[in-house]
Amino acid sequence: MRVSFDLDDTLFISPKKTKAEPELSFPFSVFYPDRLRAGTVFLMNYLHEHGAEVWIYTTSFRSERYIRNLFRHYHIQIDEVVNGARHAKEVQANKAEAMPSKYPSHYRIDLHIDDDISVLENGKYYGFRVYLIQENDKHWTENIIAQIQKRGKFS
Repeated sequence: MRVSFDLDDTLFISPKKTKAEPELSFPFSVFYPDRLRAGTVFLMNYLHEHGAEVWIYTTSFRSERYIRNLFRHYHIQIDEVVNGARHAKEVQANKAEAMPSKYPSHYRIDLHIDDDISVLENGKYYGFRVYLIQENDKHWTENIIAQIQKRGKFS
């Protein structure tokens, strides 16, 4: 099972709007100011413990190094990172027609978690699965686990 997560407004949230994981301690909080949605640490570690690969798939141009290091400080292993630059190089490449902003099936991703309705619509059109997270979805971790279990994808 391969699960990918968007960053902005999905995992990286504003703690003024959405409950967040504890801030990293100083000086790491200066280098990594992005805040994780509450439940991210539990969910990603749970997925790994049950044999899933955890990917980040974002349209942002944050570096892979930044993304991996931020999650490492929360003791989360990220298996792969697809950022805006990698997507442009590997998915859009030299295609004349515009590809969707995310195309998880290109990477054999089984489920993508995002907050953007257009990604959900693209999933329906291009045939990839998306769980659409809401800003204050208090049960998002349980809902994602249920989505995966329903399809018998855990080892």
